[in-house]
Amino acid sequence: MPIKIPEGLPAGGILEKENIFTMTELRAQTQDIRPLKIAILNLMPTKIATETQLIRLLSNTPLQIELTLLKTETHTSKNTSEDHMSAFYKNFSDVKDQKFDGFIITGAPVENLDYTEVTYWNELCTILEWAKKHVYSTLHICWAAQAGLYYRFGIPKYSLPEKMFGVFDHTPVDPCHPLMRGFDASFKAPHSRHTEIREEDVLKVPKLQILAKSDEAGLYIIADQDCRCFYVMGHAEYDNDTLAGEYFRDIDRQLPIALPKNYFKHNDSTRRPENMWRSHANLLFSNWLNYFVYQRTPYDISSIDSIEE
Repeated sequence: MPIKIPEGLPAGGILEKENIFTMTELRAQTQDIRPLKIAILNLMPTKIATETQLIRLLSNTPLQIELTLLKTETHTSKNTSEDHMSAFYKNFSDVKDQKFDGFIITGAPVENLDYTEVTYWNELCTILEWAKKHVYSTLHICWAAQAGLYYRFGIPKYSLPEKMFGVFDHTPVDPCHPLMRGFDASFKAPHSRHTEIREEDVLKVPKLQILAKSDEAGLYIIADQDCRCFYVMGHAEYDNDTLAGEYFRDIDRQLPIALPKNYFKHNDSTRRPENMWRSHANLLFSNWLNYFVYQRTPYDISSIDSIEE
């Protein structure tokens, strides 16, 4: 089944060329089915690229999805046109009375700031609190995962001596958990971050379970005990050349940056990298949608109950 996207969204043309089935709102209205309502709070500066990456993964299931793109009201994007934002994005205040089957909060390039120094921190806290009662399952990505763990459980983040940057091997800690169903004993995922969450802090919280980690990159996937919230420290959604784009951007800005690990073949940055994590990314998102959104959300979406603290 396809994912329903707004008419004219740039991701539509890109995904159509990849033979990924999307549909406009007009066609979706002719189908007698309740689609899953998924909201994405896009905090990444590269809004269009991130939209496309996430829609690509969300569309790889037999479920019909109705997508809502959200932006913060307390921060204006500097890298995406105002026309695009006004055409395709809603403010939180526009949807605060609605309920959603699933919610995705992306990463953001604000890791080196204390949480309270982030311009939209208070708004994000309001959204995280709202999600407890209005969303069945929330997927937090990279900085949003750190922020969510700090907001709900007070788990701190720590600065790294150098950026965790590259593609790393991971192992499932609980291969029987439904989110990890079908995962190989070793799988790859990209990371791009300056801070980390430490295992010893997570283990102090009985309501949290570590699902996957890496010897080199550390924690990767954490779940709460009710599987209403998942915290993913890496970027499974990244395209082949996303890390390359970040690397060359920092080189051009004359910022200190090491070559991303395990990424360019023979560590030759003139060679286009290959995607070694696509199958894992598709499995991660399809497992989340199937086992923790579709199969658990009540058919009457208005009856979603609150997350227990």
